Amino acid sequence: MKLLVVEDDSDLRSALVEGFRHSGYAVDEAENGEDALFQYETENYDLMILDLNLPERDGFSVLEKIREADLEFKVLILSARNQAEDKVRGLDVGANDYLTKPFDFIELEARIRNLLRRQFIQEKTDLEVAGIKMSIDKNQVLVNETELKLTKKEFSILRLPINDS
Repeated sequence: MKLLVVEDDSDLRSALVEGFRHSGYAVDEAENGEDALFQYETENYDLMILDLNLPERDGFSVLEKIREADLEFKVLILSARNQAEDKVRGLDVGANDYLTKPFDFIELEARIRNLLRRQFIQEKTDLEVAGIKMSIDKNQVLVNETELKLTKKEFSILRLPINDS
């Protein structure tokens, strides 16, 4: 299994890389958001451990860019940001897990093993066709930028997949 550790703190990054290599993982590292995206686009990884407070491009921006192209790639956010709002945003943007610093390495390893065993399929949360925009996160439908007032049942019916067969 190949991991990408994205962390701007060189001491922590080195410790993580060494610990993962000792556990048998192939590991690459990046110290900023731009390097992280470059490596993600040029190499093949099974999982990314992503800090949020990064130079050049923050972790949220890195994750948003990845999710534009790949809804299945596994990302674990490892951040000092421990506010509920940051955790919710990270998960809403598309992280598969979120662990706050300080942390126990054995817990981080367990979370990684768990993520690597599972398969994730994430739905796009915003859809747009012919002037109709649907935001699944907000339970909202806009037609030509005018909001439709729908009941929960109407929204859930509209959200059903279309079967062409």
